[in-house]
Amino acid sequence: MSASSRGQSRSTAPRSKSSPAPSASATPAGAGHVRPSDKLNPKTIDPFAETQRSSSAFAAIYSKGGIPCRLVHGSVKHKLQWERSPEMIPFDPLLITLAEGLKETRHPYTFVSQEGFKELLMVPSAADKALPILPKVAAALKGALLSKRLMDRKYKDGVTSALQKLEQYGGKESLGIIKSKIPTYCSIYS
Repeated sequence: MSASSRGQSRSTAPRSKSSPAPSASATPAGAGHVRPSDKLNPKTIDPFAETQRSSSAFAAIYSKGGIPCRLVHGSVKHKLQWERSPEMIPFDPLLITLAEGLKETRHPYTFVSQEGFKELLMVPSAADKALPILPKVAAALKGALLSKRLMDRKYKDGVTSALQKLEQYGGKESLGIIKSKIPTYCSIYS
């Protein structure tokens, strides 16, 4: 082999994609190299790639069917459709889960947690069912209060109203439980 052919083989060696092209040094620092094909061929999602979204505990429970209600989309208003009558559902795991779901920020979880929590507390025997689990519900509500979305002033009245309803239907003995979890709470009786 001649020296000229060896010199050509060295200079025409394939470059790795990570090494910059000679013309790339002319672009300003920090600016990415935009190719015309980038506009014509937008990036697509790989359907076989693992999803990077981390779902919350409430979202996982809802997706697995752990919440006995589903969202029914109406033309004007959404509503919940319960698998059984809310009067027949035990409050112990469900009310706590719905209270923890109040931290959610994505649809349909926000609607399901808010409406489900409200509808369960409107059941005629809600006070008797909620009182034994009130410490766990209050802890979940405290977590919801600490989330960024519920610390917003526009939600303050709704959260205060929910706590007052818990106190009203839970009786005066529920005040101590609520105050132990949320020391800044002001009673409706004082």
